Amino acid sequence: MLSKRIIACLDVRDGKVVKGVNFEGLRDAGEPAALARRYNVEGIDEIVILDVTATVESRQARAHTIAAVAHEIFLPLTVGGGIHSEADAEAAIGAGADKVSLNTAALRTPKLITTLAKRYGSQAVIVAIDAKRGPATTVPRKRGPYNVFARSGQSATLRNAVEWAREATDRGAGEILLTSIDRDGTKAGFDCEMTAAVSDAVNIPVIASGGAGTFEHFAEVFHEGRADAALAASIFHFNERSVSELKQYLSALGVPVRI
Repeated sequence: MLSKRIIACLDVRDGKVVKGVNFEGLRDAGEPAALARRYNVEGIDEIVILDVTATVESRQARAHTIAAVAHEIFLPLTVGGGIHSEADAEAAIGAGADKVSLNTAALRTPKLITTLAKRYGSQAVIVAIDAKRGPATTVPRKRGPYNVFARSGQSATLRNAVEWAREATDRGAGEILLTSIDRDGTKAGFDCEMTAAVSDAVNIPVIASGGAGTFEHFAEVFHEGRADAALAASIFHFNERSVSELKQYLSALGVPVRI
């Protein structure tokens, strides 16, 4: 059985790591490189850098931040935010990223998924899906339980998370990063129902994101949500619990993790 991965997310704005609730009310959480150094020592499996305002402000993820984090770690690094084109992906990978995460750009130009998968391999292409429960449109035939949003959760789309995950997989995505906007930053637990729905619909790894607050939440999303990986920020950034403690807890429950 493949090990379940624990992933730390560095939401970066203006060169600083920030964290909010439901994608709003961002507060400073520290320096990206310093946090990455700490997580590397604690035993995190991967790190994701998301430039949370890159798409909104129409600019690329900052290469110097990527390079600084890559210098501190010896594990996979994913970069998202501002990846609008093949050139943007090339710049991120050139700065030290192992994978790129597409969100708004993939929704706008789905063929970009295929283009990047052919160039770098599917393992290097993650499609990020930010979703909310409930209808996000007045078009009845497009209503669904998990509605996809673009532009850092600001713009509703006509897509359903499960259907979009299937299409992204067919187009060459190697992983799905599924974030519950409703749970983001709340520490109320992952949306296991939504995670399970997407996990059951695709044959590629699904990373659960949004809502981690306790060790029990991680166990739940691996068992009930059938996630392959779980991503968190607040619980780690503010020294509430350590990655090593979490892994020991999960291992004791029989969840396969890299100790």
